Order: sequence, then structure tokens, then C-alpha cells
Amino acid sequence: MASRREGLQIHVGGKAAVALFALSLVGFVTESQLTQYVQTNLEYRQPYFIFYIVHSSFAIMLPLHLAFLAMTTRQYPRELWILLISALRQHLSPARIRPAEFPRRRFAWLLTFLTIGATMPGLLWFIAVSLAPVTDITALWNTNAFFAYLLSVRIFKLKWEPVRLAAVILATVGATVVVYGGSGSSPDAPEAASHAGANNRAPLAGDLLSLLASILYGVYQVLYKLYAALPTDPEELLDAEPPVDAYTRIPSDDELEEDVVAAVPEPSIVPPFGLYPNMLTSFIGLCTFLVLWIPIPILHILGISHFALPTSMGQILSIVGISLTGVMFNAGFMILLGIWGPIVTSVGSLLTIVMMFVSDIIFGGAAGTVTVWSLLGSGAIVIAFGVLAYDMVKRKHLPPGLHARQPSVAP
Repeated sequence: MASRREGLQIHVGGKAAVALFALSLVGFVTESQLTQYVQTNLEYRQPYFIFYIVHSSFAIMLPLHLAFLAMTTRQYPRELWILLISALRQHLSPARIRPAEFPRRRFAWLLTFLTIGATMPGLLWFIAVSLAPVTDITALWNTNAFFAYLLSVRIFKLKWEPVRLAAVILATVGATVVVYGGSGSSPDAPEAASHAGANNRAPLAGDLLSLLASILYGVYQVLYKLYAALPTDPEELLDAEPPVDAYTRIPSDDELEEDVVAAVPEPSIVPPFGLYPNMLTSFIGLCTFLVLWIPIPILHILGISHFALPTSMGQILSIVGISLTGVMFNAGFMILLGIWGPIVTSVGSLLTIVMMFVSDIIFGGAAGTVTVWSLLGSGAIVIAFGVLAYDMVKRKHLPPGLHARQPSVAP
């Protein structure tokens, strides 16, 4: 098994992480464009059902990853599954207690947290869209990068770093500028005009819901890193304290006796790249499929949202495309959250705004809506992410213990 430092060199900032980040951005843009297409051009407006299908589709990630590894390596799915369960058992069990039985209760709590954390921000966002202007909602949602940084500093006891703080603020301001920079132009699409009135029914309530969704999403990112990510994840190793073998205190006789009785610590179990977060993503999808269908008939009976299945092949294929690209984005996001941490990942996700801006110009005929403000905002987001990426690469080459983190918080 590779050592902790060797694994770090393989994962952090490598080609696999960069390629995964690029695929995640492409997946988000494609998902957004297809969602808009199916609800406007194809007139299939069932946002909750689409949300349910997309999140349920997360369940395919682990089988696909296991099949890929089985075809490209000599490892069989059963062996990889045992490795994953062992890594999860090791992670969820106390440091000096490795029970033979799997910690089902801890795993159930973890899975409940992951499902709620991945679901609530999205649901609040869908509700907010019907109450407040889309520009307000988008701007408030994109503040999750700022909240992720604040919570990371607080929970992980990081030092306030001027460069990182400035980059996060710059990205947040840039996202706001992009959103409001083009809001002054009149919409050409008839759908935009028809929904304008609906989006202003309760702007204050919609803004508050969007802000709450942003905060919850920031909390989810940080708590995922704290409780769900493996301690052998690269960002965890980057911020580790110096090796303890630099100085070892001579133990007392009592401590020597305790050490004889205590179990020998197990070596860290490191699953193949991305397999562990894909397992968690699949479990989220399975929970969504089994539980979150319940509101659909309730909303239909109460007359809040009338349910209707897609009726045309175009609608069905579009929903399949939304699901596959949604899986691509969310699976990549979960993996990057463990590799890069919540700060870099959340700011990196703001690049989707820039890509959506470019995509609308190329495919949506929105070249006339380009303003100086939207260009400046896009540039600010790109610069901010570049600063954080450079800082991350620079920290990778520093000796352990010279990073900003204080002693880490154990899950």
C-alpha cells in the first residue's frame, strides 16, 4: 500500500483532478441548458420530478466506477467493495477501537446527513425561484463560497489568510456582477416575460430562502469534509501537522503497559481514486429514490403541483441527458471536495457562471446581452480561482506543518 505522502503526490493537482474538474463544469452547463430546454421549449415543467430523477440517478455512480475498474485493472468488484466497507468501518469507528461489526448506526446517521445536505439547498432554491427574481436568487446562491470559507476557518481553526479571503470575496463579488451586469437588458424570450410576474410574488421571502439555501450548502460542504471525507484525502494530508517522529517523549511504565494492552493501530486504507466519494454519492441516490418520491403524490393531491409524466420522446431523452450530466457534475463535485477542500471547490464551482455566460452567447444567441460588467465579473471569478489554485499548488510543495491549519479536528 502506498504511503500517505506518496498518495498525496498522486492525487493533489494531478491530471485526474484537473480532468475531473473540467468534466464537472461541462456537466453542470449541459445540465442547466437541458433543464431550461425541457421546461421552456418542450414545455415540461415538473421541477420536483426532474430533481427527484436526477438525484436518484446518483445511485449508478458506484456500479459504473466498479465496472470501469474491473475492466481497466485486475481488481474484481467484490474485492473493491470489501475495501470500501473496510475504509468506511475504519473511518466511522473510534481511533483505538476497531469492532468486527460494521458501525451501522454511525453509517445511518452519516447517510441521513448526506442526503439531507444534498437535498435541502436544492429544494429551497426551487421554492425561491417561484417567489423572487432569478437575478437575486442566483447572486445570493453564489455566496456559498464565502460561507464555506467562513465556516472552514471557524470549524477547522484555520488562520485568516489575506490571499484566500481576498480571492473568495473577489469571486463572490464577481458572481454578483455577472448576475446583475446583464440584468438590465430586456429579455427576448417570451418565457422570460411570462415568468417575470411570477418571480416577484414574495421577493423578500424568496431572497431569504435563497440565502438560507446558500448557507446550508456552505455548511454541507464543510461538514462533508469534516465527517464524511477520509483522513487520507489529499487536502487533509496537506494540512497535517509535522510527523511525530521528529521528537518522541520517553513513555512511563504505566503508559508502556497500556500500549501493550492496546490494539495495534490499523494501517490507513486508501481506496482507488474517487471510489469512496462515488460510493457515498450512490448511497445518496439510493436514499433519494426510496424516500423522496413520497412528496410527489402528496403535492398532487393537495393541488400544489400537478404531476404529469413526460409524453414525448424528446422530453424523455432530455430528462435522461439531465440525469447523466447531473451525475457527472455532482459526482465530480463530491470527489473534488475531498481532494481540494470546500474553499477551492466552492470557488471553482463559480466558474460555472462564466461557462453558462459563454454557453448562452454561443448556443443561446445572447451575444447582445454582453456588458462590460459581465466581462469584468467573469474575469474576477477566473482570477480568484487562479489565485486559490496557485495557493493550493504552492502549499502542496511546502513541508508539513507550514500550512495554515492548526491541529486538525477529528470527526
